Amino acid sequence: MTLAAEAPDIDILGIAKGNVFYFAHHRGFTHSFLGLILVNTAVLALVYVLWTLTGRKLRNPDVPPRWGLLFAMAYVAGLTHLLLDFSNSYGVRPFWPISERWYSWDVVFIVDPIILVLLVGGLVLPKLFSLINEEIGVRRKGPPGRIAALIALSGVLLYWGFRDYEHRRAVNALNARTYEGDNAIRSSAYPDMSNPFRWVGVIETEAFYANMLIDSQTPEVDPAGRMRIRYKAPETPVTLAAKKTYLGQIYFDWGQYPIAEAEPLEQGSGYLVRFIDLRYQDPEHPATNRLSATVELDGNLQVVSESVGPRSERGGNRAGR
Repeated sequence: MTLAAEAPDIDILGIAKGNVFYFAHHRGFTHSFLGLILVNTAVLALVYVLWTLTGRKLRNPDVPPRWGLLFAMAYVAGLTHLLLDFSNSYGVRPFWPISERWYSWDVVFIVDPIILVLLVGGLVLPKLFSLINEEIGVRRKGPPGRIAALIALSGVLLYWGFRDYEHRRAVNALNARTYEGDNAIRSSAYPDMSNPFRWVGVIETEAFYANMLIDSQTPEVDPAGRMRIRYKAPETPVTLAAKKTYLGQIYFDWGQYPIAEAEPLEQGSGYLVRFIDLRYQDPEHPATNRLSATVELDGNLQVVSESVGPRSERGGNRAGR
């Protein structure tokens, strides 16, 4: 079950074909309901090989392995991986390849320290207590780690419930006000990694996007008065060409609030188009754009390079289909 719970992240091997390929396939087939069947079949096959090679002396002919039950348990373990990924702001595509629509709960950050502490504690503390009990001669009753596991998993569920409640308060606060006299036609709140009451709010009106911080304890929208407004610029041949690239199609399918910003390069040699998803932009540090991407076009609007993350040197990270 441990192997099966981690197996969906085997898609990280795609990084060998470049960050654009990896971005396109990350949390794709291996993170889907259908994909888990193949992933867990591979996990079970690996366990079968290991059992065949090393289990001869340990086999009990009267108690053969129940491979069907093991597969079902592995699939449940894989579903827990999808659930954890669904809870954060990056999301999953569980119905891939039938549908590539992204789903996300948006209640915790991609790496949440509290969940990490709960799960690591549930794993490590029983071992420490077991060593202490052996040292003082206390007999153990029942399977080791059961109580710690129940406490850890219950803690995660309670924490999710708490974050969901705060998330709803943050979204309601966004919808309760106007923005330069306009109502939001779409609004979202995204979690902060370190502060469970701090959210990045993003709204869309007919004329612009805006992102700001929210304190869900109040809840107060933009308590520091640093809301950033981005007016919707008309499409240009440059931004349209960038969006039609392989990376552009992937990014705008994945992004919840994606925007494209174009700038000419020196001596008229082409254009640099930067893709930004506002859910990953901190209003207090707008220069820091997490999970951004860039497309470089030449003067004829042909692709020179595509890159996910900070821009590499010209020609240093070329990627095509």
